Amino acid sequence: MNLAWITAQQVLVLFILIFAGFFSVKTGLVKMEAKQAFSDLLVHVVMPVTVLYSYMTDFDPATFANLLTAFWLSTVLVLAGIVITFLATWGMKDEDRPIFQFAGMFCNAVYMGFPLIQALYGQEGLLYASAYVTVYNLFFWTLGFSLVSGSRGKGALRTLLHTPVFYCVALGLVIYLGRVPIPELIRQPMGLITGINTPIAMFITGMMIAGSRIGQLLRDKRLAGLLLLRLVLIPAVCVAASVLLGCSGMAASVALLLEACPCPSITPVFALQYHYNEDFGAGAVVFSTLLSIVTLPACAMLLMTLLPS
Repeated sequence: MNLAWITAQQVLVLFILIFAGFFSVKTGLVKMEAKQAFSDLLVHVVMPVTVLYSYMTDFDPATFANLLTAFWLSTVLVLAGIVITFLATWGMKDEDRPIFQFAGMFCNAVYMGFPLIQALYGQEGLLYASAYVTVYNLFFWTLGFSLVSGSRGKGALRTLLHTPVFYCVALGLVIYLGRVPIPELIRQPMGLITGINTPIAMFITGMMIAGSRIGQLLRDKRLAGLLLLRLVLIPAVCVAASVLLGCSGMAASVALLLEACPCPSITPVFALQYHYNEDFGAGAVVFSTLLSIVTLPACAMLLMTLLPS
């Protein structure tokens, strides 16, 4: 019950933030035109700082072996999600296919997953979670970003080289693997900026919902397929693969629980930035987050049974 309550609390916080954006637009406190400015701020300033800050994590050498397990298993799980999504969308002819694939491949691990990991496994669990985020960021800002931006080959490389997050990932790896000490004078403002990442993303989502037709979105068969893919199929395959590989313990459970999280909160922002269906992007976040009240606790309880410490 504690796990279900923790999850419900996190989802409630998200929906309060979404409602703030919805209410602000509906009452005229914020103009709909402002969503582009908020989007630019999030993608070009807040997200790069958030990515860099996520690597500023100390780790205990005594748990290094488990940390390596977390790294390789996280790589397997993220790749599995990518492959499953590509197979599920094989032959899909839709102009919104890239944003559908993006929302299926990636997840909202940091905000939805980290509080659950901390509550279940404490500080050591967060250490393994940082390993997952390291692997996740590499795929997210290379394959994921090139997918939604429409860049391929040299075009994708050129786009990444002009993206602040790309350099933050590289610098973050140096800081993390090299255990470079960061002065508190630098960490503190970065932490403050990181703190507005989720609120801005959720606020933008609320703004988009205010201008969307939710009833029509609920009748969109693509959304049902995406939710089934992200919340059921990918976690189920990943859990089964982990059992077959003989994985067990906290590191495996942490990586699997994070991979089971709902669609990334930045999905509607990328939909806006790169001219996909904004309603679909917002709906993917809202409804996958809502359903995660059931799916995440169920996944956690399953892991406690199949992958004992």
